[in-house]
Amino acid sequence: MDKILIHGGHPLSGSIKISGSKNSALPILAATLLTREPCILRRVPDLSDTHYMLQILMHLGAQVERASGTVSVTAEKVESIAPYEVVRKMRASVCVLGPLLGRCKEATVSMPGGCIIGDRPIDLHLKGFEALGAAVRVEGGNVKVFAPKLVGAVINLRGKFGPTVLGTDNVMMAAVLAEGTTVIEGAAQEPEVVDLANFLNKMGAKIEGAGTRRLIIEGVAELHGAEHDIIPDRIEAGTFLVAGAICGNGITIKRVVPEHVKAVTSALSSCGFRIESTPDTITVSPNGAAKPLELATEPYPGFPTDMQAQMCALLSTTPGISVITENVFPQRYMHVAELKRMGAQVQLEGATAIIQGVDHLLGAPVMASDLRASAALVLAGLKAKGTTEVGRVYHIDRGYEHLDEKLSELGAHIERVKN
Repeated sequence: MDKILIHGGHPLSGSIKISGSKNSALPILAATLLTREPCILRRVPDLSDTHYMLQILMHLGAQVERASGTVSVTAEKVESIAPYEVVRKMRASVCVLGPLLGRCKEATVSMPGGCIIGDRPIDLHLKGFEALGAAVRVEGGNVKVFAPKLVGAVINLRGKFGPTVLGTDNVMMAAVLAEGTTVIEGAAQEPEVVDLANFLNKMGAKIEGAGTRRLIIEGVAELHGAEHDIIPDRIEAGTFLVAGAICGNGITIKRVVPEHVKAVTSALSSCGFRIESTPDTITVSPNGAAKPLELATEPYPGFPTDMQAQMCALLSTTPGISVITENVFPQRYMHVAELKRMGAQVQLEGATAIIQGVDHLLGAPVMASDLRASAALVLAGLKAKGTTEVGRVYHIDRGYEHLDEKLSELGAHIERVKN
């Protein structure tokens, strides 16, 4: 099992390009199951999660070809069953339910495993399928959905902690082949949902309202093949912006959509950093002393929960007292104990972290517990004195394309080693 060693205290500078979005690529890859015709996707990131999704597509009968960042999928014939051994490695595999239900009018998919950052049920997905006319059974660890036909309906997908992104994706993919009109109220507004809707529309779907809380989907008889470029990964972009804030002399991220990371750049600006943007680049640089911050995570366009851990790392060495409240996944603080091992002073009160900035962190052996927590530990290691050793880096490889290599390009002293 690999680990990453970071020798801290070396300033970052220069520029890097942002990869395609993981959270766009996964449902868009699943959406290729909706047509018999070939689909070509570009800028698919080279991640373990995308590899798993391609394995699932092949298990379901699709022909898959991959060359660098371009993936071609032809699902001329598909099976409707995805067993546990195929889907167990990735929670997002549940997004094959919608396209299989839409195309085959039935699907059996093993329940995704639990998640370290808390309970993330799929009840809203199933509620949406039932509203479209599907019968739903959960038995033996499997979700079975089936319907003689799907019929449009009005569905509200807002959950306890806000709209469900994967649920919106899943129901939208089923509804594009339903009879009549489907209205999804309380839809997720994330750019990744918009990207999926744009791809589906290229395939012949009729979806309006993507990016708002209300989606209107006019069902069509069939979809055709299409080509599509995956949007830039806004969480990777945000992570590198925070890296530049933690120990940068000025770094520029390229191939990014500034509007997608506005909540992050606004937070960094409030923290005292200079932010400069063009239509597809953002530069972050020091601008005097950094300042503490009060922050709360919210569904898009609010501050993303997927950037909370990285901000904890930044604020742990920002003078003064900062406060972060996690409103999306209240249990998502597995990184705090590891940051404390490096000398951070963080007190948890329910879903709120109170952070007293310290002069410096000290390198230490730490353990990654989930994707974004592991990124936060790498960022903390960039700032820390001495060497930080991050274990379980397979978490990082789920969602960051060559993170260590990109940080090296910016001047970080970082290496990946085998245990």
